[in-house]
Amino acid sequence: MYFKINLSDKIKQVCPEFQAGIICANVTNSEENLLLWEEITTECERLKQMFSLEQINQRPSILATRNAYKRTGKDPNRYRPSAEALTRRVVRNLGLYRINTLVDLINLVSLRSGYSIGGFDAEKIMGDELTLGIGRAGELFHGIGRGPLNIEGLPVYRDAEGGIGTPTSDEERTKITLATRKILIIINSYGTDNGLLETTIYTENLLKRFADANDIEHQIIRGSTN
Repeated sequence: MYFKINLSDKIKQVCPEFQAGIICANVTNSEENLLLWEEITTECERLKQMFSLEQINQRPSILATRNAYKRTGKDPNRYRPSAEALTRRVVRNLGLYRINTLVDLINLVSLRSGYSIGGFDAEKIMGDELTLGIGRAGELFHGIGRGPLNIEGLPVYRDAEGGIGTPTSDEERTKITLATRKILIIINSYGTDNGLLETTIYTENLLKRFADANDIEHQIIRGSTN
């Protein structure tokens, strides 16, 4: 189930500090896990105590992603990174949507770390390689729950068929559902490390606790050496 992750020359050029934590695992999904939601609630309360709305985009991991958007040609105020959008919902007391255990788990990691995280049903990915590049004008991409999304200038992972993930939204084609049995998670760091390895291990532990994960594989990739 191993996936090779390639970085385009353009990404290496404009995001030389890029790193990512890659996790593949067999999992069992569920509609909801109450113990997980206790942890999500605790994290939400922590964030509300720590950040005002104006401070969110200065979190190191979020700020690094926003700066990457500017370098790749996208307005981060119009197309917010998912970690920023999630944190803003929490601080504004709007609450989080309950999707399913795997998606909720990924959202918890994103809230805690500030990283925008791609979560994919690995069995829906075409081929065994992904390449991180930059979205092109007119490129077809249906964001989950968003409809057609203009990804021109966004960092985007592509499989053999097309785009499947950006830091703003993932694609409907490879989204996680209750039927998902194999998962690929990509934790994206567009700046300095900021605890990427620790976040990757934390995610693995959540998968074991709440999704009966087994056959887990992980790696850290770096733009400077990929």
